[in-house]
Amino acid sequence: MSQKQDLRKGIIDVLLNKALIKQDIADYSEQVFEMFRKIGVEEVEAMKPKIKDARIRLRIEDNGKYEFFLYVGSDVIVLQLHTNVFRLQDEHPLWKEDYLKNDPENGYFGVVNIYNFLAESYEKNRLNDLGYLIGRVFINKEHKCIVQGKGQLGELFKDLAHCELTDEAVRTILQCSMMFALDFDLISPPYQLVQEVSVMQIQQISSELQLATGKRLGFKFSAEDDIIF
Repeated sequence: MSQKQDLRKGIIDVLLNKALIKQDIADYSEQVFEMFRKIGVEEVEAMKPKIKDARIRLRIEDNGKYEFFLYVGSDVIVLQLHTNVFRLQDEHPLWKEDYLKNDPENGYFGVVNIYNFLAESYEKNRLNDLGYLIGRVFINKEHKCIVQGKGQLGELFKDLAHCELTDEAVRTILQCSMMFALDFDLISPPYQLVQEVSVMQIQQISSELQLATGKRLGFKFSAEDDIIF
């Protein structure tokens, strides 16, 4: 067999194995994202009868196939499905566990990102406002998951080999996301950061309230749980 034929065979093997696995994960991840959307609607409908004050936001808004907004009170939780499939870093501790040692293909994941913004940031199109990544859901070919995030999001779904992504798991992830967002209060930025303002900025503030707003400036994942792929 010639060198060219060897290379061609190698390419075909990759397409029939790794590329196919990634496509399977991508397809399943789309199904999972629809689970999030469906259960998000169910949660909103279950809570609405208890929320009598019309000023309290509680609704779902779709923004295409890969994104939707869950408005809860003064917050909006933005869920996005990444359209790519990722592999865990070689140094990730999960590679030391039997689950991945026995089948390295289980180390490829689809990813759902969960962000938290102020509701008015979206409603008033305040493009300078800050949002925060509060969770990431990783989904592999065996429909197992791990969740990286803040609060309970980072505690409940750590055991990849045994965490099935069921309807109840999705419901718990959404409920934990809402609770974390609601408990994560708006903090005024330091005076030094806002003491100077230009004429253009004050005009923008007057018309659009364009001072960059965020719940906590500088908030990010801690170093020990920031990078997972």
